[in-house]
Amino acid sequence: MAKPIADMLIVGGGVNGCGIARDAAGRGLKVILCEKNDLAEGTSSRSTKLFHGGLRYLEYFEFRLVREALRERETLLAAMPHIARPMRFVLPFHPSMRFEGGTPASRLLGRFMPWLRDRRPAFVIRLGLFLYDHMGGRKILPPTRRLNLRKDEAGQALNGAFRKGWEYSDAAVDDARLVVLNARDAQRLGADIRTRSEVVAARRQANFWEVDVIGPKGPETLRARLVVNAAGPWVGGISAKLSPRSERGLRLVRGSHIVVPRIFGHDRAYILQGPDGRIVFAIPYHEDFTLIGTTDVDHRGSPDQVNCSDEEVRYLCDFVSRCFEKPVLPSDVVWRYAGLRPLLDDGAGDARSATRDYSLDLEQNDRAPLLTVLGGKITTYRKLSEAAVDLIAPLFTSCKAAWTAMAPLPGGDFDPGQADALAQALTRRHPQLPPATSRRLIRAYGTEALVMMEEGPGADLGGGLHEAELRWMVEREFATTLDDVIWRRSKLGLRVAPEGRRKIRACLERLILEQSRYRRQ
Repeated sequence: MAKPIADMLIVGGGVNGCGIARDAAGRGLKVILCEKNDLAEGTSSRSTKLFHGGLRYLEYFEFRLVREALRERETLLAAMPHIARPMRFVLPFHPSMRFEGGTPASRLLGRFMPWLRDRRPAFVIRLGLFLYDHMGGRKILPPTRRLNLRKDEAGQALNGAFRKGWEYSDAAVDDARLVVLNARDAQRLGADIRTRSEVVAARRQANFWEVDVIGPKGPETLRARLVVNAAGPWVGGISAKLSPRSERGLRLVRGSHIVVPRIFGHDRAYILQGPDGRIVFAIPYHEDFTLIGTTDVDHRGSPDQVNCSDEEVRYLCDFVSRCFEKPVLPSDVVWRYAGLRPLLDDGAGDARSATRDYSLDLEQNDRAPLLTVLGGKITTYRKLSEAAVDLIAPLFTSCKAAWTAMAPLPGGDFDPGQADALAQALTRRHPQLPPATSRRLIRAYGTEALVMMEEGPGADLGGGLHEAELRWMVEREFATTLDDVIWRRSKLGLRVAPEGRRKIRACLERLILEQSRYRRQ
C-alpha cells in the first residue's frame, strides 16, 4: 500500500529547512523533513553566531538585505531571549584603514575624492553607523556612541595604535540551538522530523513526488505533493536527484573560526579591520573563551570535506595579534571549525564580495512542484522561511496566514530581564547546580530548563552536563551521538575531559536503548 501523501517534503535540516518546516506546519500543512546527518551539522552550526544586519554590506550597497536583517534582528531577539542576546561591538579606528578592494562605495568615493586612494576615512564609517542605526527601525537596542580608547575599558586590550573608535549594537545567537528549537517547534505542530535520513533518489509524477530515503530503519519511499530543496551546500547534489533543470549557480565560500581562552575582560565584542581590508570579529564566547573569525575562501572540493586549515589559523592569529596588546598564537587555539556558506553566485570576483541575499526558485511545469532555496544568512532565516511558504501557499487551499513573527521558540516565553532570576531560581531548587551551570541552562533552554530539572539533575557526567539534560537531548532534541551532545546541543566539548566524554557516551547509549525499547512497547 502506498504511503500517505504529505503536503511538503523538505530536504535539509539546517536553519532554512527547519525554519520552513516550522512555518509550514504552523500554517496547517503536513510536513516531512529529512536530514542525512544531525540537525545543523553543516553550515548552521559553523557560523560566527551573530544576528546582525551586516555593517560591511553597506559598502556593497546591499541596502535591502541590510534593512531586512536589521528589522529581523529585534524580532528574533524577542522570540528567543534564551539563545540570543544583545551585544555591543567596538570598532577601533586607525587612519590607515582601507576599504575591502573594489567595493562600490570605494569606487564611488574614489571618483569624487581620488586623494583618499581607497582609504576608509572616519566620516564614511560614521555615515555607515548612522545608516545602521536608523534604516532598520531599531527600538530595543542602544544607538552608536563614540569611544575614547585611551580611557574606555575596551581600549585596554588593544595596542597603542588605536586612540578612538565607535560602539554599536548587534546580537549574538547560539546557531545550532536555533535550528534544534525550530525543529522541535515544527514537530510540536505536527511535522515529521527525520534525522539520519538521506534522500537517495526521487521520481516526479504529475501530482506528487516519490522520494527514496535511507534512514535508521532502512530504505523507505515517501510521497509528497511538493519537495523543498533546502540542503545548503549540498543543494546542487540534491538538485541532480530531483530535476535536470539547471538554475542559478551556488558559490561555496568557506568561513573558518578559532576559539581561544578569553583575551579581554569585558563583555563587548570587537570588529577589526586588517591591512588587506578584511573584517574579523573577536567575540566573548561561553564566559571563558573568545571566538575569532571569519575567513572568506572559495571552496572547490566536496562539501563533505570542510576543515579550518593551519594556514587559516595562522591568518586569524596574526590578524588579531596586530590589533591586541597580547598576541594570540596558534598554540592558544582550543577549538577550530569551518563551514561553507552556500551563497548565490552573482559573478563577484572575490569571495568576500559575493552577495549574502537569497533566492527562492519555484519550478512547476505542469508537474509536481519543486522549490529550491539558494543563499541566505542566519539573521534572515525566518523571513526566508515565511517567504518560501507564502510562495507555495496558493498550491494548498488549507494553508493559513503567516504567524511566526510574534511566536517565541520553545523556552523563549520570558522577558530578557528575567534571565538572571530564572537562573537563581533553578539553583535554589537544585543546590547541586553551580550558578554557572544554571546560567548556561537558562541560556540554552529558557523556561524549559525548569521543566527539564523537575525530577532532579541526576549524575554530573562531566563539564556540568547532568543526566537529566542528556535525557532531554535524546528524548526531545534528536541527539544520537556524542558530537550531537557536546558540540551542537551544547558547547561543552570545550570543557569536558576525556573521562567525562566516556561517561557521556556510555550514558547516551543507555538512554537511546531505553528510548528504543519504549517505542517498541
